[in-house]
Amino acid sequence: MSIDQQRKQVPGTQQLSILGSTGSVGVSTLDVVVRHPDRYRVYALTAHTQVQKLALQCEQFRPEVAVVGSAAAAAELQTLLREKKIATQVEHGPEALCKVASASGCDTVMAAIVGAAGLASSLAAAQAGKKVLLANKEALVMSGQLFINAIIENGATLLPIDSEHNAIFQCLPRDYQRQPDRHGVRRIVLTASGGPFLNRDVESLTNVTPDEAVAHPNWVMGRKISVDSATMMNKGLEVIEAHWLFATPAEQIEVVIHPQSVIHSMVSYADGSMLAQLGNPDMRTPIAYGLAYPDRIDSGVAPLDLTQIAKLSFEAPDLKRFPCLALAFDALKTGRSAPTILNASNEIAVQAFLDGKIGFRMIDQIIARTLDKVAVTDIQDLAGILEQDRIARATAEAFIAS
Repeated sequence: MSIDQQRKQVPGTQQLSILGSTGSVGVSTLDVVVRHPDRYRVYALTAHTQVQKLALQCEQFRPEVAVVGSAAAAAELQTLLREKKIATQVEHGPEALCKVASASGCDTVMAAIVGAAGLASSLAAAQAGKKVLLANKEALVMSGQLFINAIIENGATLLPIDSEHNAIFQCLPRDYQRQPDRHGVRRIVLTASGGPFLNRDVESLTNVTPDEAVAHPNWVMGRKISVDSATMMNKGLEVIEAHWLFATPAEQIEVVIHPQSVIHSMVSYADGSMLAQLGNPDMRTPIAYGLAYPDRIDSGVAPLDLTQIAKLSFEAPDLKRFPCLALAFDALKTGRSAPTILNASNEIAVQAFLDGKIGFRMIDQIIARTLDKVAVTDIQDLAGILEQDRIARATAEAFIAS
């Protein structure tokens, strides 16, 4: 569905399935929802292992369905809900995730499960014609054209929730996708904070700890995405996501480091002008925009006070400091299954770093070796994507073990 078509939709009371409700995006989504009880009702909440937290969410929002990762987690959650006399139906496993993402009882899906684990349910929501609020960038990185085709063919609505892509969406003309050549869009500019190691000596990065890597200076995020920010792989994945969301070639996508995280992204035009979206670094802003689109509602985020901003600075990323960004651009230009291989090997390498199995500077090396080793193929369907994902993960794990 085009941006122009999406802008014409007027929301009523929305029935929400929030995939990954106990993560940072899920919690922020519920914070926005609770401010507007007349507009939103929670149909389903899901979590993988955070049963206690999910039980508290169920107590507050009373969803019809709650989904967890395993039978043991489901039994624990069922016991907690029974004690509180909460009638929420409890299910578990990947099939249950896809079920609540495509259920007739919901019309809007917040896809906020981190990593490849969120692909199948996000795709199920698209195939069911839902309004998909996409916070899971890896799903689009892995599936690319397959995901976009599912949106178009099933009359679904796709709204980006990543702050950068949400900003770009706001800065593009209303009918950009319908008439892209008419508007003189020169390039898309993604901003990046640079993470916690922007000014740290490169040689010292070999010895950084997981706790240092997840200490993001501006954003509150989960551990995996925080490490991705430290390596700038997060920005690399966003480059690939922007390519698919806005039908923009890699050559027209630029990344600039903006440590203040006030300008969330920009669009440059042929006449020399540039449009930017500014705001305090809080995910509730893009979440509220996606939920209420095309309206705007209170998100709970304080207005930006320009008089309190000392400066706005920008610099080009140093690819020697951030080799993961270069790997992502290369994967996008290679195409086919290369982004799937990139994402899978990154997930394995990041988890190995968090588990203390490899050093921080080994992350990009594992990814590069996996990209060199695994043959790039054409991807026709979900099964093909998952097979490439499996091969890449096994290859990366073998490199780590050796």
